[in-house]
Amino acid sequence: MPGGSKSGNVSPVDGFSEKAAKVPAAPSARKPHYHGHRERMRVKFAKSGAGAMAEYEILEMLLYRSIRQGDTKPVAKRLIEEFGSLSEVLSAPIARLQEVKGIGEAIALDLKLIQAAGALLASGGIRERPLLTSWTKVLEYCRATMAFEDREMFRILFLDKKNRLIKDEVQQVGTVDHTPVYPREVAKRALELSATAIILVHNHPSGDPTPSRADIDMTKVIVDVLNPLGVTVHDHIIIGREGHASMKGLQLI
Repeated sequence: MPGGSKSGNVSPVDGFSEKAAKVPAAPSARKPHYHGHRERMRVKFAKSGAGAMAEYEILEMLLYRSIRQGDTKPVAKRLIEEFGSLSEVLSAPIARLQEVKGIGEAIALDLKLIQAAGALLASGGIRERPLLTSWTKVLEYCRATMAFEDREMFRILFLDKKNRLIKDEVQQVGTVDHTPVYPREVAKRALELSATAIILVHNHPSGDPTPSRADIDMTKVIVDVLNPLGVTVHDHIIIGREGHASMKGLQLI
């Protein structure tokens, strides 16, 4: 308008002055602060592999899939602090995982899925070849599936006449220091599967794989029940956090 100030010359079509147009974008339009850290972690893993990373760093990257927004490092560190290691985190029960701040049911299930995938990966090394010629793979598989469980588990590897794996089954799950085992049920299942040999495996949640007197006695009973049926007990392996014990190696079978 005539006589008006310069400020009155702003076009009503434009709606903003040139000065206003130069105002920086709102913070919400920028990349989140954690985005750069995630990218650096991915680059580090791609260049150097898992060997160059701490366990909590591997865990925080695994959590990217479950926690799409936010910093996963504090959650990963809390999990490692609570359970001790990445293996123990993945082996922890769902209910225990959810006791950690930042872990809900969906995240806990994702972690258990990762554990299951790892067990399947480990089992791939023992399914297509005679187990007695792949003993290291057998031990790796047993450790991956049982070493960090908080309750005793008793599993059996059923083998055919060429010592190839027919079936891998968890027969019983017990308490922190005991698993009930029924030799007749073991014999029945071996006959159902036409197995000619088996490998017994159970874990010691205490961490010490040393066979107990009860372990030794129970194994002898199973051997005595299966021998007349033509089923051989190749070994009884005890898995612990600190390693494993072979009853055959200890000359207890």
